[in-house]
Amino acid sequence: MAYRQCNRCVMDTSDVDITFDENGFCNHCTNYFEKISHRVYQGEFSDNQLKELVAKIKKSGKGKKYDCVIGVSGGIDSSYVSYIAKQNGLRALLVHLDNGWNSDISVRNIKNLADILGFDYQSYVLDWQVFKDLQLAFLKASIPEMETPTDIAIPGALHKVAAKYGVKHIISGGNFATEGILPKTWHYNAKDLTYLKHIQKKFGTRKLKKFPLFGLKQELYYKLIKGIRMIYMLNYVPYNKAEAMSLLEKDLGWKYYGGKHYESKYTGFVQSYIMPVKFNMDYRIATFSTQICTGEITRTQALEELKNKPFDVLKVEQEKEYVCKKLGISVADFDNIMKEPPKIYRDYPNNESKLEFIYNIYRKLYKKPNYKG
Repeated sequence: MAYRQCNRCVMDTSDVDITFDENGFCNHCTNYFEKISHRVYQGEFSDNQLKELVAKIKKSGKGKKYDCVIGVSGGIDSSYVSYIAKQNGLRALLVHLDNGWNSDISVRNIKNLADILGFDYQSYVLDWQVFKDLQLAFLKASIPEMETPTDIAIPGALHKVAAKYGVKHIISGGNFATEGILPKTWHYNAKDLTYLKHIQKKFGTRKLKKFPLFGLKQELYYKLIKGIRMIYMLNYVPYNKAEAMSLLEKDLGWKYYGGKHYESKYTGFVQSYIMPVKFNMDYRIATFSTQICTGEITRTQALEELKNKPFDVLKVEQEKEYVCKKLGISVADFDNIMKEPPKIYRDYPNNESKLEFIYNIYRKLYKKPNYKG
């Protein structure tokens, strides 16, 4: 496909599935505007929805130690949604998935969050040897979903903890307002265990028996048997990241960690260096496109920012050495992996069609965009 860029946002043909209409508008921003009416804050209507939801959460937590579980990373979204939960009088248990890649800043942010808001806090620590092996398998597979091991472990861990305490609601910092645009070829469904297990079998060496997997089978069990639901509370409030960051810094001693998802050293390296260099996938394009749609930035501002490299050329070699040492490979091994032809999820066995069919049925039966799993 010849290079082309959307006339409204900045998504381009680095997404192989992108399409354009007669106005030169891409499918991503078009889909965003089609869905925005029922997935972001809608004034008084959303205020009333939030009140009803909070009342429901409190009722389900009656007689229990906690009303809800909140997954926290030390980032903006999870910190702000914890603040919103506190403002609404919820008794939350903060849970952090420790995968061995936490930045020092994110750890301090989480500690301040728990201390100042008065929430209990637990860390769910993964088996490092198993997790490292799974991460390395995804790196060797030459696919952009190198964070799938973390993305699948987070809901797995949160549901385990929620079930342990009899909690029926998990609050996530995920939201449509700031994460509404992300191509599937950049970040395929982490819940596809057919895909994950094939990659681990082909490129990994360890068993995943104790790893907190969260595929369709586990999801149905926790939803239908345990009655646990995932809630995206930021969709019910007016959410602006810059304003949220300012509030967190002022009231909770929160510190910025340097970039989107840089609360994890590995995530920051993957998104700023590996994805644009190996796959020609610049995460900033998706982020800026969403922000253009929300009015946070202009297209001109985004284009100007994209002229800069997504990584710090003075620090990237140091970051590369750190990542390689943690993963137990040499820099030469890493460079050879970077030279391997890039692939996407369709190049490996997956369960996409079956999962899409089942999730489409579920969405029709439970058409509640902000109250789902």
